[in-house]
Amino acid sequence: MPQKTIVISTRGQGLYEFTREAASFIRDCGGEDGLLTLFVRHTSCSLLIQENADPDVQRDLREFFARLVPPSNDPSMRWVVHTMEGSDDMPAHIKSALTQVSIGVPVSAGRMSLGTWQGIYLFEHRDQSHRREIVLHLSA
Repeated sequence: MPQKTIVISTRGQGLYEFTREAASFIRDCGGEDGLLTLFVRHTSCSLLIQENADPDVQRDLREFFARLVPPSNDPSMRWVVHTMEGSDDMPAHIKSALTQVSIGVPVSAGRMSLGTWQGIYLFEHRDQSHRREIVLHLSA
């Protein structure tokens, strides 16, 4: 079963598309039909499939999560205890828990069965730059 780890360097909070890298992995494996599993090896970012045509979707998602889970120095987050790594750390863990760290995408005839406007994204929840590892696994 083919497997590969890719690295995405982030520049702070936001969505980082890596659909092309995933498609390239499938081509390199010679996969025809199966399941592509993607897993991010971190607890303060997540993975998602989302629209990749209109950048307003990404902006609105970032804004929604910022309102849903503000930094721990926001008065509404006084209850947060884990602040050793900064005011964005525990909120990043919460955002990750609300989304997902692993996704599966069907592969048919050597291509991901994504919809027309769907892309695969790393959703970075931390303010600082990070080097994020994503494991890609193709099974028949």
